[in-house]
Amino acid sequence: MREARLGVDFGRVINEGSAEPGGDDTTFLSGGFAEAMRTSEMTGLYDVLPGLVDRFGGRVWIVSKCGEKIQERTLQWLDHNDFWARTGISPDNIRFCRQRPQKAVHCKRLGITHFIDDRRDVLGHLRGLVDHLYLFGPQKMPAPDWVVATPTWADVQARISLSNIRT
Repeated sequence: MREARLGVDFGRVINEGSAEPGGDDTTFLSGGFAEAMRTSEMTGLYDVLPGLVDRFGGRVWIVSKCGEKIQERTLQWLDHNDFWARTGISPDNIRFCRQRPQKAVHCKRLGITHFIDDRRDVLGHLRGLVDHLYLFGPQKMPAPDWVVATPTWADVQARISLSNIRT
């Protein structure tokens, strides 16, 4: 049994971009700084993620695809919302990439065993590399059988498989 490590996407998993009209995260992506800092976290995030950080022995990373501007904004949002202290995730445990398939590179290097993302295409790139894949948030189509559907953070808490976690 290998040491369990959790990877978590940022947009529409940590940050509530889907609350925007039409489910888009334009305020965070292209709004002003003040508006972006006011975007909320996903409902239930702070109720569930700190417990997962504890259960994974602190081995939790944010892995996010974005450009340089949004990378800077993401770091600002995390600091502004006291994310690191509220979750117990180390500020060193964040990785950025410019293309979605590159998340697989980070997951391989980090030895990620569990990954939460709102995009099935991203999870498709991790298939066969990451043992436990969680499709987060409401989806237009049913989840494929190779992922676990987790529409909310409460579902993540209920569905994440920790039986194979070695701390």
